[in-house]
Amino acid sequence: MEVRSKSYRYPTTVRWTGQKIGTSSVAGKPNLQVATPPEFKGHEGIWSPEDLFVAAANSCLMTTFLSFAERAGLGFTAYESEAEGLLELVDGKFMFTTIVLKPKVTLKPGEDAGKAKELVMKAEANCLISNSMKTKVTVEPIVS
Repeated sequence: MEVRSKSYRYPTTVRWTGQKIGTSSVAGKPNLQVATPPEFKGHEGIWSPEDLFVAAANSCLMTTFLSFAERAGLGFTAYESEAEGLLELVDGKFMFTTIVLKPKVTLKPGEDAGKAKELVMKAEANCLISNSMKTKVTVEPIVS
């Protein structure tokens, strides 16, 4: 029986390329251009740390749900999730105060919507990204 490690490392590199833009990289994966968002005198059309923060919570919910759905044998044909993070000035510092995730799961005929919602909520409770955030993460699943 294989023993899995209880700790993992995820090294990343970011390199400034000029103005308020940089390149984020991870060995063996495509580079990602990152920049200060327009709200902070940055750039349109480039992923910001704020975008990535919210996307991390959203994509973690999806990947965790996929794992739980597979183990539970849940039949579904689609998964899509919208997410919105609220950045506010709190005690003189900007911070995300909430992230609302709205996953939509489309079930195969005859599948149990209650079971699907239960798996979404179980995924959120076990999502390592939102469990690592101070930000309150709210999940509002839609199952059809």
